[in-house]
Amino acid sequence: MNTLVAEARATRVHFDPNTMWVDLSDGRQLGVPLAYFPRLLHASHEEREKYVISGGGTGLHWDNLDEDISVSNLLMGIGDHTRQVA
Repeated sequence: MNTLVAEARATRVHFDPNTMWVDLSDGRQLGVPLAYFPRLLHASHEEREKYVISGGGTGLHWDNLDEDISVSNLLMGIGDHTRQVA
């Protein structure tokens, strides 16, 4: 088991036009394309900023967008499972 994945916790989330940036408790910063998460991609800046870091930093939640993201899944490169792949 990779302990870095198990121990990494989100401390902050911010966005640029194409990327969600997640600051981690171990000092890393993870950039994830918004295209991985269509709800966030199509949300307004104000909607994206209304997130909650849950589970002591293990999850990210947007109540108004019905979006929940696991930090460990982000680190493993797992995107939105609700997307349909063509």
